[in-house]
Amino acid sequence: MSNSFFQGAGYAVTGLRWLPKAGLRSVVLIPLLINILLFGGGIWWSTGQFERLDQTVQGWLPTWLAWLHWLLWPLFILTVLLVIFYTFSLIANLIASPFNSILAGRVERMLDPAGRTASSEFSWRELLLAPLTELGKALYFAAWALVPLLLSFVPVINVAAPLIWAVFTAWMLALEYADYPLGNRGVNFRAQRRLLRQKWPLTLGFGGMTLLLTLIPGLNLLVMPAAVIGATLMWHRELPASR
Repeated sequence: MSNSFFQGAGYAVTGLRWLPKAGLRSVVLIPLLINILLFGGGIWWSTGQFERLDQTVQGWLPTWLAWLHWLLWPLFILTVLLVIFYTFSLIANLIASPFNSILAGRVERMLDPAGRTASSEFSWRELLLAPLTELGKALYFAAWALVPLLLSFVPVINVAAPLIWAVFTAWMLALEYADYPLGNRGVNFRAQRRLLRQKWPLTLGFGGMTLLLTLIPGLNLLVMPAAVIGATLMWHRELPASR
């Protein structure tokens, strides 16, 4: 496997190590709080809904089949994971997008104190339009998600559905977080996709590790700011011509 894959994965982990750095803590705090509130609130609400559903099911079942309600727990956990990952990640990134752009710019300035990178300055207009840009990305991802969804129903091919979904999600996450440093440099969304395709081992390594970190309870709350930092470090190194 290409070393670029492991380098990409390494940038995602490095993003975690950069979180406590002086100069970043104040910018990291807002996305972190957004993640905690949304994910924590989502889990609390979902648990409450399931408890009511569980009680209802127990009331329907005869005594000798009461044990069946425990079969709902694995289904509930899987559903919550999917809902939290896709729905709450979308909402979290939508709300935090202006702060993520600022965080990416702050990392760039730490890497390049001379201010030679294009992301050194921000306009209020760009920051206010960031949620609209995020919404556009969400629509792009939703449209392409139909492909692995349809393949999941094709006999034989559906055996590989988990792998297909994992690769698609890794690509989605890599593109999601690359947009902050690359967007700050004036690289539009179409050009970003072309760039990531050209460096696909690096892209899948970064996205794959970000996906893995997202699946770890507790650590997943830190993934959004860490992935922004990691993507900024990665593309700062990979695009020397833009500095």
